Amino acid sequence: MPFWENLSVADWAVWMRRTLELAEAGRYGVSPNPMVGAVVLDAQGRVVGEGAHLRYGGPHAETVALAAAGAKARGGTLVVNLEPCVHFGHTPPCVDAILAAGVSRVVVGTTDPNPQVNGKGIATLREAGVEVILGVEEEACRELNHRFLYFMSQGLPYVSLKMALTLDGKIAARGGKSRWITSEASRRAGYALREEMDAVLVGVGTVLADDPRLVRHLGLNPNPRLWRVVLDSHLRTPPAATLLSHDPESVVVFCLQDAPLDRRRELEAKGARVVEVGDDGRGRVNLHAVLRELATRGVSSVLVEGGGEVHWSFFQEGLARRLYAFLAPLVLGGREAVPAVGGSGFSAPQEGVKLRFLRVSELSGDLSLVAEVVGV
Repeated sequence: MPFWENLSVADWAVWMRRTLELAEAGRYGVSPNPMVGAVVLDAQGRVVGEGAHLRYGGPHAETVALAAAGAKARGGTLVVNLEPCVHFGHTPPCVDAILAAGVSRVVVGTTDPNPQVNGKGIATLREAGVEVILGVEEEACRELNHRFLYFMSQGLPYVSLKMALTLDGKIAARGGKSRWITSEASRRAGYALREEMDAVLVGVGTVLADDPRLVRHLGLNPNPRLWRVVLDSHLRTPPAATLLSHDPESVVVFCLQDAPLDRRRELEAKGARVVEVGDDGRGRVNLHAVLRELATRGVSSVLVEGGGEVHWSFFQEGLARRLYAFLAPLVLGGREAVPAVGGSGFSAPQEGVKLRFLRVSELSGDLSLVAEVVGV
């Protein structure tokens, strides 16, 4: 009797969790592709091959695992956290490699909403007589690639907000000083988030107050291009801003159509890209238009790093999906201290943005909180 005939979904879950471990190796290098890991079992249920997608444009996890397994894959099982692709991209279709390897079944964590895949990979395998088991550890598989899945299904970048704040919700003291509210470990964790994202976004107020570089600091991501986005309705960004001193072609400044032409020319002369978008009805750039424009550049994820007014705008427009908060055991107080979320606020608790905590942990005396927005 083949070993798999007595296996339950829980048994397959053991190997699916292994694919997720393998997929983590691509966290900083595969975007805008998904993170994928694969395990090949021979006909007796022994692991004979493993693989991961490590960098954008590189071999896919399935082909790496099947190559490692060689002839031992025939009659066996491929376990993979995402539906295998069926189209030509930087590499040939994974489905072709799976069929050529002669595996008898494929265990899939979740489907791929990419319009070029979206069930076609599974259908092709089944039509060829390969058994497909779908939905093993699906929640964990979807969480791993939540940004990719959103981008593919919605056509817009997945927006995460990052805040370093005090216990009373301030991101800067009276007068604007914010260095440093949180610990070095929290700052490093924030830098690691940047390494995962395609773009980092701030408002012009942050540029004027902090003059940030907005670069990757840790060297974890081999892709040299991090899009650095500034929301600047009236083009107040100084041509001498520090973020324009390094790779200015990666800087995109969004403004309104009536922004000063002379400042636009100055910024473009420095190498920045200045993009006009429509008004949101409140005298600010339209965030929906901003995200649509970024999507055309292949940006699948955006990390919003302030300030408080920008945070409010993303919440107000229903575009924020996830919040990363680093909470310091510190109280600043003061009506003039800068709140983490500004704007006019909601008039009643029932109107506020509802969040669901995903992870809460201690980090060198700070609290690291990860929450996702619910009901949007």
